[in-house]
Amino acid sequence: MPSDSKKKRDAKKKEAAKARDAGKAASGDIKAENGSGTNGLSDLTDEEKLVQKLQKDMDINAEYRSCTGVLGVHPKSRDIKIVNFSLTFHGYEILTDTNLELNCGRRYGLIGLNGSGKSTLLSTIGRREIPIPDQIDIFHLTREMPPSNKTALQAVLDVDEERARLEKLAEELVQYDDDESQEQLMDIYERLDEMGADKAQMKAAYILHGLGFDKEMQNKMCKDFSGGWRMRIALARALYVKPHLLLLDEPTNHLDLDACVWLEEELKTYKRILLIISHSQDFMNGVCTNIIHIHNKKLHSYGGNYDAFVKTRDELLENQAKRYNWEQSQISHMKDYIARFGHGSAKLARQAQSKEKTLAKMVAGGLTEKVVADKTLQFYFPSCGKIPPPVIMVQNVSFKYSKETPWIYKNLEFGVDLDSRIALVGPNGAGKSTLLKLIVGELVPNDGLVRKHSHLKIARYHQHLHEHLDLDISALDYMMKCFPDVKEREEMRKIIGRYGLTGRQQICPIRQLSDGQRCRVVFAWLAWQVPHMLLLDEPTNHLDIETIDALADALNDFEGGLMLVSHDFRLISQVAKEIWVCQDSTVTKWKGDILSYKEHLRKRIMHDNARPE
Repeated sequence: MPSDSKKKRDAKKKEAAKARDAGKAASGDIKAENGSGTNGLSDLTDEEKLVQKLQKDMDINAEYRSCTGVLGVHPKSRDIKIVNFSLTFHGYEILTDTNLELNCGRRYGLIGLNGSGKSTLLSTIGRREIPIPDQIDIFHLTREMPPSNKTALQAVLDVDEERARLEKLAEELVQYDDDESQEQLMDIYERLDEMGADKAQMKAAYILHGLGFDKEMQNKMCKDFSGGWRMRIALARALYVKPHLLLLDEPTNHLDLDACVWLEEELKTYKRILLIISHSQDFMNGVCTNIIHIHNKKLHSYGGNYDAFVKTRDELLENQAKRYNWEQSQISHMKDYIARFGHGSAKLARQAQSKEKTLAKMVAGGLTEKVVADKTLQFYFPSCGKIPPPVIMVQNVSFKYSKETPWIYKNLEFGVDLDSRIALVGPNGAGKSTLLKLIVGELVPNDGLVRKHSHLKIARYHQHLHEHLDLDISALDYMMKCFPDVKEREEMRKIIGRYGLTGRQQICPIRQLSDGQRCRVVFAWLAWQVPHMLLLDEPTNHLDIETIDALADALNDFEGGLMLVSHDFRLISQVAKEIWVCQDSTVTKWKGDILSYKEHLRKRIMHDNARPE
């Protein structure tokens, strides 16, 4: 018969195994997070059905992805290293025989051109399609929180299944008086104390508050939030779990400037492994300790933040160019000598043969590649002509969505002309997007008037515009259908090419394009309407850094007016002449620049969001 102590040890081992399994589920490992383990449809809730549909969509994409690689560290290591890593998607090689290395305590920014495979790589890691040590739990933030009857606060707390499981077990054990149960109960209390279970609600509330949820919103049901706010809840779940490997793909896309500043402060102290895709140089400078650059189907690692990466890469390319030029000069000199003296006197012929051997060694040892500059992308907005002011007059405008809701704006009074370059900033819910809708005419003021010049043409870009594209046809066919006046397909190909879509990207179904490439289709469609006024609501979502810079250059060359809503501090600093703050039912001009506004936000947020101990 086994001894009592052995029974206890065995029980604890079983308990530990269950804890590990629950920990993996709590980590947000994609299959657990998206509910793929649910069987049968008849008993599923609407939330579970939606989760299962999202998982099915992801599985369909996975069918078009294949990868190979070998684990290059000990299976019990806290680091990840994959050698000879290759990845294909829809038959297209994204990565070939490269190495991926992620070390504990490091925060990596993953960068590369649109379509280079950043999101595909994150999905591949998140789904454990490459060998990753079993003890490393992964949370890949991919989808917004499904609509449900759970409150935002409860949705965040429920992600920590290990804590919830231990608390439930403790409630059951407290009813028993035997020594074994009490001993196990004390062990559970000790573990809960280590996990900070008594402060779980405070911790979840702190994270939600940082992401813009006040107390009332934290107790509101998930189904009552928009998709953008449910994405924030999903982000809060990821930050609450704090997995060993956290994968974030454009986490700032649904955030306002306040929340962006808070998230930057929160992530810059992440102690495990963070791998993040972001189009914001400013954000990566504040968060990242390392940069991984996807270039020529290889992963190139650099130490430091984004600015350090740019400086280091420029120096490397400069040295590479110098070495290439030196090698080519040497090769040219040796070839010329061999051609001239290879059949001369015995002495000259021997020297020529010596140079021929030297040349052969150089070639066999590998020559330096020529530096090829990244293809420079240029956006283009056609000339719109001039319209005499006043172009837009907002006169004593007041607006609210219903009788029960508070006023979004009261007695607004301002004018906008073709030389206006305005950035609208302020917290979510302050009415930035609402103001753009009022100006374009999608919403009608309760009081006052929005007067526009009779010949004014306005183009409004918003976050969900690319969702209206016909995904089953090509970008070329879509543009030909939208602009029948352009008769020649070759002419339309040139138009689309100005927005960075070339070759196969123009003729393949739009659904095969990355989100960033779809956004370029939308910009081509908007620009070819030849507007006088651009109203841009978060135009940088899904665009890479090079594309954002090209957009900024095009906006600076644009002849018309601009009103911009963006969480990208750098884009605002590039194109905006005025900063307007939307808050407390009014619009006021900020006296400084956008960087002074960011510092103002940072001080206020750090004061208002004290981290729970």
